[in-house]
Amino acid sequence: MGWATGHIAKLKGGETVIFRPRGGSMTGKIESGQLCTVEPIADLSALNVGDIVLCKVNGNEYLHLVKAIQGQRFQIGNNRGFINGWIGPSAIYGICTRVEA
Repeated sequence: MGWATGHIAKLKGGETVIFRPRGGSMTGKIESGQLCTVEPIADLSALNVGDIVLCKVNGNEYLHLVKAIQGQRFQIGNNRGFINGWIGPSAIYGICTRVEA
């Protein structure tokens, strides 16, 4: 179980989630403690490089950026230049649609 397990379960059930992630890996896009709204993704083909997604990479849960797309593979990374890795569509649970103070 990770920090986002409950949020992922709700997203899989079609619910929108709102939470305040902590950490500095997304500084410049999301500051630690800002209120984030994440919605289920109806169509993964609508994802673009630069979108912020709630996903799982190598067993770890992240609210990070889509850095590259190759067919049905998505490269995930933070806003500080670190790449987490490549994932398939089943490891993406939601897209961040709003960031508030």
